[in-house]
Amino acid sequence: MWNFLGLLNKRLIVAIPTMMVVGFLYGAWLEAGWLKDLIIPFTFLMVYPMMVTLKIRKVFEGGDGKAQLLTQVVNFAVIPFVAYGFGQLFFADRPYLALGLLLAALVPTSGMTISWTGFAKGNLAAAVKMTVVGLVLGSLATPFYVQALLGAMVAIDMTKVFTQIGLIVFLPMAAGYATQQILVRRYGQQAFAERVAPRFPGLSTIGVLGIVFIAMALKAKAIAAAPQLLLVIFVPLLLLYLFNYLLSTLLGRMLLPRGDAIAMVYGTVMRNLSIALAVAINAFGPAGSDAALVISLAFVVQVQSAAWYVKFTDRVFGAAMVKTPVEVAG
Repeated sequence: MWNFLGLLNKRLIVAIPTMMVVGFLYGAWLEAGWLKDLIIPFTFLMVYPMMVTLKIRKVFEGGDGKAQLLTQVVNFAVIPFVAYGFGQLFFADRPYLALGLLLAALVPTSGMTISWTGFAKGNLAAAVKMTVVGLVLGSLATPFYVQALLGAMVAIDMTKVFTQIGLIVFLPMAAGYATQQILVRRYGQQAFAERVAPRFPGLSTIGVLGIVFIAMALKAKAIAAAPQLLLVIFVPLLLLYLFNYLLSTLLGRMLLPRGDAIAMVYGTVMRNLSIALAVAINAFGPAGSDAALVISLAFVVQVQSAAWYVKFTDRVFGAAMVKTPVEVAG
């Protein structure tokens, strides 16, 4: 089972589109309304394993302050407003589609921020900090951004939004950290890192795939009735991710060393879409399903683009330096 989950985690580029198709087929033929009740459990399953394996102490280590500052400036002073602008441009008459685009831009970083940074041989310690800081700040800031930017167009219950974020972000974060401490005390730090921790990312993948399946199933009949809607949504999503990649890449090349620059790219482009999806479905009532469709399609753009970016990383930032045996020994 664990080998299968590990393989699945490495094949998200195929697994997510496949699950979207399966979800669409299910929702087109069968009643999918009951699946809403599974959103919070699957989101918990996505966040909790990430926190079990996360090395919180690294958040307080220094050495990459410029990268951390640039990342959060892009995350909170640039991308949400770009997403809002694209939403007004493309979805002026469909405010809940604009809401989906905004939510997809408001909660930065996921467990895949660390994974993709590792694949591209970037600074993993910096990526860990970006993941924790971005997740906490994004979760706290999301209700205020939505209220300020779209409050006149969509109905927002701030208490309900904060309650959902507490259930799907901070509760699994606390539970995951507590689990980590218990397992380390039981097995020791080395055994935990080598034998126990590697099993958890696969569980997170199940959460992501489950949420994608549910979101597509819930909107399947609407998509079948108006398939052109997919193209309408994909265009602003592609533009948003393209802008994000270009901005982060340029800033990284000009201002940061290679490892920090790669971490910054994935620390800004990777969004916690599972949390955004859970908020859309659970906090905005039936109309939130439009927002959920946008976020579901963002999964495809995000995973596919991240995989391709890894392939071109060395061309953009140069090849990673390989330490000689003497350097490693020293």
